[in-house]
Amino acid sequence: MLAMILNFAITLLLLTKFAWNPLLKILAERQARIAGQIDAADQERAAAEKLRAEYQQQMQNAKSDAQTIMDKALKQADNTKEEIIASAREEHARLLEAAEEKIARERQQALEDIRSEVVAISVAAASKIIGQNVDEKINAKLVDDFITRLDVGKQGGTPPC
Repeated sequence: MLAMILNFAITLLLLTKFAWNPLLKILAERQARIAGQIDAADQERAAAEKLRAEYQQQMQNAKSDAQTIMDKALKQADNTKEEIIASAREEHARLLEAAEEKIARERQQALEDIRSEVVAISVAAASKIIGQNVDEKINAKLVDDFITRLDVGKQGGTPPC
């Protein structure tokens, strides 16, 4: 039995010297490698978190820039719309004024044409009635006086007789 105990002690001593220390060394290396991997993973996670934060900031900046561009575009569109409306109103007023001036000129021309025709008809009628033709100046003066009295009669309310 002593031999077994002695054998056991020698085996234990040999295992301690040749197997235990290398086993502890392997476990220590494995522990260091795992700790290094954990540290590397933490660093990569921190870097990924930093990249995500930068990405979110860039996205926020892009949204802000896009909103600014949209606001500017809308403001410019409103300004352009107002300019177009103002230009159209000015053009409308100008065309209306030109049309009114043309109508007034045409009315005046029509009145002058009518007055000329009335003079000619009146002279012809007067010539037939009188039976003789007075000179052109006297005819024109008589008709102008008659027309003037007609115009004044229209304004005053009573026709000249």
